[in-house]
Amino acid sequence: MTGKIAAGGRAEVRITPSDVGKRVSLRRVLEVVDGRPVFGDVVGLLASWNNGVLAVVRRDGQEVRVAEASLVAAKPVPAAPARRRGPRADARQL
Repeated sequence: MTGKIAAGGRAEVRITPSDVGKRVSLRRVLEVVDGRPVFGDVVGLLASWNNGVLAVVRRDGQEVRVAEASLVAAKPVPAAPARRRGPRADARQL
């Protein structure tokens, strides 16, 4: 994994292969433009972690593969909150 950065709100990779099956939030370097990293985030279920590649399944079912070496921050996160339903009454009844 990429190096940890000390506390104080700094990025840190806080997941391991033992977190497979848990919901996680990952930040990774997508590319470097003009010497500056461009970051991308992924939130979802950590489905696997094999040979330095993490597979995360997003809420919409899309699987995103992330190279372990590209991680700059990662942590387990709580389950997504249940979606609230609209009112049981339709517009006319309201």
